[in-house]
Amino acid sequence: MQSRATVSSVFDDIGLGSERIAACSPLTGGTYNTVTRVTLTDGRDWVVKIPPPPTVAGMRYERDLLVNEVAFYSAAVSAGDVAVPVVVHSRLDPGSATGPYLIMSACPGKSWYGISPALTDREERRLRHELGQLVGRLHSVTGRGGFGYPGQALGPPAPTWRHAFTAMTDAVLADADTYCAWLPRPTDRIRALLAAAAPVLDDVTRPALVHFDLWQGNLLVDGEPGARTIGGIIDGERMFWGDPAADFVSLALLGDVEKDEDLLAGHASTAGEVVVFDSSLRLRLALYRCYLYLIMLVETVPRRSPAAMREWVWHEVGPQLESALVDVESALRTRE
Repeated sequence: MQSRATVSSVFDDIGLGSERIAACSPLTGGTYNTVTRVTLTDGRDWVVKIPPPPTVAGMRYERDLLVNEVAFYSAAVSAGDVAVPVVVHSRLDPGSATGPYLIMSACPGKSWYGISPALTDREERRLRHELGQLVGRLHSVTGRGGFGYPGQALGPPAPTWRHAFTAMTDAVLADADTYCAWLPRPTDRIRALLAAAAPVLDDVTRPALVHFDLWQGNLLVDGEPGARTIGGIIDGERMFWGDPAADFVSLALLGDVEKDEDLLAGHASTAGEVVVFDSSLRLRLALYRCYLYLIMLVETVPRRSPAAMREWVWHEVGPQLESALVDVESALRTRE
């Protein structure tokens, strides 16, 4: 848990004394960075995010995640009318005296996940449509430096999406080997299958802004029952520049985005075109499902997840990964 003393040192670093802190409270739900909500004496609410020290075990892509998060919020501003935190101050150099940190404004609302009172079917559908609109706006933003993670955890920006995504999947499979993580198939077989499908990634030529962690826990819902809206899209630390379709995986976590008519209609209204689930898109979505579910399975080891969490991931996510691998195999047979 992040102590008040740690937050005070961050405030000292930006020229604000600890006397400006009226209250601190930890924000739970995240599994990597330590996050604290800070209320200032003038009534403003900020969120302070600090990554674990370099000595803490992590996955290869998790280096310099705050660089990604700052890039996401900064880029999201150009999308227009998307509720995201405003970056107040950041220090991203891990070698600095205070270490890296991010200070941002607090968005209104509570996590969509487990919201109470529960949403009615009508309100759920309206919010899914609104979410689709917001994501469509985010996907309109194009990166200028190439494909991949802005933090360059896996190397500099790549000239093609195939190159970037191959590095991403190779890294998570290397993590699986390093941590001896349980997977439904051996890593060499998974790597060979993903490589065989990689040519389809050349269908993506524009590096779009991708959040890649848009499950309900990272969406804030604000307002009274019956009139609730999305108050914020948070935790942009796992963003990358790549195929905008990759966001559909977390938007339909453990599910099928093709069945989410309200989300897709909202997305089309701001993206400017209807999502067509052709053979290329379905194969790419299967690849992105593989990547996300690989991460979810492997990260339980360096995170030292409790036994109950590990068992849930094995029983719920493991079959989803196997299903995605089967979909890749089926798509490749069709394309032969």
